[in-house]
Amino acid sequence: MTSKVTTKSRGDEGEARALVYLLDQGLVLVERNYRVARGPSARGAEVDLIMRDRDGTLVFVEVRQREGQDHGGAAASVNRSKQRKCILGAQFYLMNLREWPPCRFDVVAIDGGTLQWIAAAFDAS
Repeated sequence: MTSKVTTKSRGDEGEARALVYLLDQGLVLVERNYRVARGPSARGAEVDLIMRDRDGTLVFVEVRQREGQDHGGAAASVNRSKQRKCILGAQFYLMNLREWPPCRFDVVAIDGGTLQWIAAAFDAS
């Protein structure tokens, strides 16, 4: 029996690698794969990882993985549309909190074997 490598399995592997890296940097996992439904069968938004930094900042993390630098690589693939979905997910998550902590949006870009953590990669404006 062979196991087929899918886009989903590669994405899960990238998220797991990013999570281990961020934990090693002192962040704490709050939530993984936080999803907001747009309708019965459509996702409106997803935040790959929600972490808490040492200073209490809530960090919404988008993880992108690419095999190479084609088309600008993983970081460049976090376009405005992807940012809006992450921001929407963050807004829904924050609505459930009594008080809003400081927040930021980070990107973990994985190109081949190289992982790059981009803190404050974009903002909600």
